[in-house]
Amino acid sequence: MPEHAPPPGSEDPLDLQGVIPPTLTAFDNEGAVDYEQTAAQAEFVVDRGAHAVFPLGTNGEFPLVSGDEREQVIKTVVAAVGDEVPVITGVGAPGTQETVEHAERAARAGADGLVVVTPYYFPLDHEGAVEHYRQVAAAVERPIYVYHIPPRTGNTLAPETLQEIAAIDGIAGLKDTSEDVPWLGRAMADSPDLTYLAGSNALLYAGLEIGCSGLVSSVANAFPELVVDLYEAFDDGDEDRAQQLQRQVLDVLAAFDRGPYMAAVKTALSVRDVDVDPGPLRSPLRRLNDEETAALKADLAELGLL
Repeated sequence: MPEHAPPPGSEDPLDLQGVIPPTLTAFDNEGAVDYEQTAAQAEFVVDRGAHAVFPLGTNGEFPLVSGDEREQVIKTVVAAVGDEVPVITGVGAPGTQETVEHAERAARAGADGLVVVTPYYFPLDHEGAVEHYRQVAAAVERPIYVYHIPPRTGNTLAPETLQEIAAIDGIAGLKDTSEDVPWLGRAMADSPDLTYLAGSNALLYAGLEIGCSGLVSSVANAFPELVVDLYEAFDDGDEDRAQQLQRQVLDVLAAFDRGPYMAAVKTALSVRDVDVDPGPLRSPLRRLNDEETAALKADLAELGLL
């Protein structure tokens, strides 16, 4: 159990805590999933201290990956690191039926837990949200972590809606990427038995301060050591060091934000001296071009990360 970092919630059978990178789905130059490199990237973060992995989240480009590909990604990651750390996997989709199908396939593929993003595209009301999670939880015997990311889904869960979802048997936690700290604080007060995972790179330290037991950080996909050091500094009671490392994460994030959405994470990993090549992003997303890559590499070198 952690020393100073917040503990996981009592409703969480996986006791999720620490650094949980939202691992990458690797693709080859023709756009096919590269399962070998997908496994290699998961091994890369675990070898550098990650406490769990989360394939098929936003950084795993899950909306662009088919059901068959998702199932094989899960099998691949579980085979690579499942004996070392928990594997929680994204199973989200715009509709409940498809989400249930993904959840059932993920359970068969060996995932330890399921991360269920709020349905997206269509507006979602209280009754629809609660019923969605109720049906998914009833379909599988795996702990479920609600994934709340309103900037991407267009749906914000009202506090009373989350409270009702939290009471469903099988709901174990919440990954919050709303960047709304008062909302998250209210959720923690209303449902203290859940595990809470901070999903914003800008709020890793703040998340620990207010009670998140885990950090889901895209920066940790390329620089897991940095985020693991931040978590361990906080857990050691060295808050000054943890705050210093949070500032460095912000510097990395600023470098990442110079290119198109999510492109810099894969590019940063590819310019490190490591044996992992995540390849391009799947269209319509794209990797950085040569000029953008050179600028990112210069930024990361200046930060002492290469």
